[in-house]
Amino acid sequence: MKSLFQLSLLTLCLLQIEAVSAHAVVTDYSLKIAPIHANQAEKVELTFNSQVELGLSQIFLVRKGDQHELLKATKGQKNGLIIVEVPPLAPGDYAIRFKVFAADGHLTEDVIHFAVSQ
Repeated sequence: MKSLFQLSLLTLCLLQIEAVSAHAVVTDYSLKIAPIHANQAEKVELTFNSQVELGLSQIFLVRKGDQHELLKATKGQKNGLIIVEVPPLAPGDYAIRFKVFAADGHLTEDVIHFAVSQ
């Protein structure tokens, strides 16, 4: 009986850990299959595992020399989908850096590196 109680208590603790760690994590992004073409404005899709509070979040384009440019982002049709507008870019290496708040208030920061070629 005592071990059943301990097992139940352990299960409840593990369930609470899962509920607490609800950060918005990128599960997929369009740059994997659709590269950005040189000198064309593009839209990049970021898919998160939870809903994102866009009003509290920031998404930046990072250029060579650590130059940050705030990008416009809108919510997509699906839950957790964010569409980011990327300006025309010359060939080179870039990154998308984001600081996003999940609907439950957890902050997530991450960087996605990509290259633009002719």
